[in-house]
Amino acid sequence: MTYCVGVLVEDGLVMVADTRTNAGLDDISTYRKLHHFNVPGERVMMLASAGNLSITQSVLSLLQEGVPGEEDEPPQRLVEAPTMFQAAQLIGRAIRRVRMIEKDGFEAANIRFSISLLFGGQIGTGEMRLYLIYSAGNFIECSMDAPFLQIGEHKYGKPILDRAVTYRTDLYDALKVSLVSMDSTMRSNLGVGLPIDIAVARRNALDPEVNHRIEAGEGYFHDLRERWSAALRAAHRAIPRPPYGPSEK
Repeated sequence: MTYCVGVLVEDGLVMVADTRTNAGLDDISTYRKLHHFNVPGERVMMLASAGNLSITQSVLSLLQEGVPGEEDEPPQRLVEAPTMFQAAQLIGRAIRRVRMIEKDGFEAANIRFSISLLFGGQIGTGEMRLYLIYSAGNFIECSMDAPFLQIGEHKYGKPILDRAVTYRTDLYDALKVSLVSMDSTMRSNLGVGLPIDIAVARRNALDPEVNHRIEAGEGYFHDLRERWSAALRAAHRAIPRPPYGPSEK
């Protein structure tokens, strides 16, 4: 299982992804799900993945080596896309290309073609953008009214983001809330786990400000987990008991 979240606020972009992959209860390993396609000073682009690992690897390889064009057009790499919108379209083309190649084999083995991607960043003087790209290659874009997108096991972390994140949220507060969202998901689903990859890109900087992996036992994340649990217990105690049940005699 997987959990990845992207948050696009006024000051920039936050991306957070776990690394756990498994093929059964006795086959658990880690795999990087947050990938960078950066050209310092020209573009910063981040891609977080969920779904079938073989599909993800094939799509990433196409984006790095070049997605075949139509008719006589040469293959295009992701770092060559002129805009974020056209880059998202290129990722969609890569997904459809892999589906076309692997379709018969997947159907014969009764394996579902499953991939979803979070793609965010900025190219040149263009707008910083964040997309959710589906298995069909189509996509939706993050907006000021809904400044975050998720893939994978998203239901446990979503209520925290809904309550705490707006477009005006400070960039590093957005990172903090995203980590709380990740912690809540990890506590409820053992298929999501450490290490956690995080990235922060400030608007118009065109270079990641943070590119870090949180390993097991790291002090800040351990403290964040403990403080969040304590805050929830304190909030529970501070709320009056419900005025329901048998009336007092």
